Amino acid sequence: MPKNPLVHHPPWRQLLILSVIAPLIVGLAVLAFTWPASRTEARSLPVGVVGTGVAAQKAAEGLTSTRPGAFDLHLYASDAEARSAIEHREVYGAFEVSSRHIVFLTASAASPAVAQLLTSAAGAMAGQLSSTTQPAAESVVQDVVPTSSDDPRGSTFAAAMTPLVLGGVILAVMVAVLVGFKPAVREIVALAVVSCMAGACVHLVAQDYIGALPGNRIGTWASLSLMLFAISSFVAGMAALLGPAGVAVGAILMVFVGNPFAGVSSAPELMPSVIGQLGQLMPPGAGANLLRSAAYFNGHGAAQHAVVLGVWSVVGIAAILEGHRRVAHRHNARHSNDLLADSPLYEALTDVTADSGVRT
Repeated sequence: MPKNPLVHHPPWRQLLILSVIAPLIVGLAVLAFTWPASRTEARSLPVGVVGTGVAAQKAAEGLTSTRPGAFDLHLYASDAEARSAIEHREVYGAFEVSSRHIVFLTASAASPAVAQLLTSAAGAMAGQLSSTTQPAAESVVQDVVPTSSDDPRGSTFAAAMTPLVLGGVILAVMVAVLVGFKPAVREIVALAVVSCMAGACVHLVAQDYIGALPGNRIGTWASLSLMLFAISSFVAGMAALLGPAGVAVGAILMVFVGNPFAGVSSAPELMPSVIGQLGQLMPPGAGANLLRSAAYFNGHGAAQHAVVLGVWSVVGIAAILEGHRRVAHRHNARHSNDLLADSPLYEALTDVTADSGVRT
């Protein structure tokens, strides 16, 4: 067991140190979860505009002038092109504008928060158009890729992410710390097996019981399993390299950095730019988006997120292998020293050295 670094201090000093460090840790944890949420606003949000006429041009100008920097506009010649872009996760929605009406195409499955924001923008755009045309322009909203009817606001999907991240950490602790599989290959195989089984369990609960994850069953299960394996293998790798402190390092990165920066309840483009980008490079953010693509978008837009999870998995596996190699090297070194100490030659040399010392 590692020694307590505070054990050499008197009790009053231990209490003083804990009184400073513990509240600081709690405050930083709260800050990590609340600060990104408090800075939510549209930042270069990919949105389409359908048409090449004057009305479409005015709509694009209106979006850029009323909210500078909020939207990254993509122009599409037809309704079919815009729908295809939404289904392939290239844009969150699209505005089809004419002198009589505004049709807003959205995908609440990509982000209910973004869908609500863009629906409000469509209503405001219709109001501006009505002030210059007679009769008043009509606003129509069509959800191209809706969320599950059992989870219309996506709240269940978002709520499941924190237990998933914690579950990945727990799997690592169970396999690497409590059981301590050896050699390294056996530990890696154990992590893969329990991640797949846990992914299947989550899949049954979320899809069959709650109904929050419709769509491709195999793809959904594979996404859950890969996310759990990426988290658990990294935490187990840190434990192999650093011991129990490595579990703390891995858990902090996943739970208190990756989880709040993932933007699951909003979208990466609604968070501060650096935070949103960092969140998508960590397993919670990449896993959430991979799961959305598998459950709602037939796998479209999944490749980059699968690559991120794959990289974290490889890093975790490499750390496990290196950690076990170091332990084996130390064990072999101690074993060699013990054998040398027990050998007759070593005893003879020791006796000769001792005799020489006495004579001199």
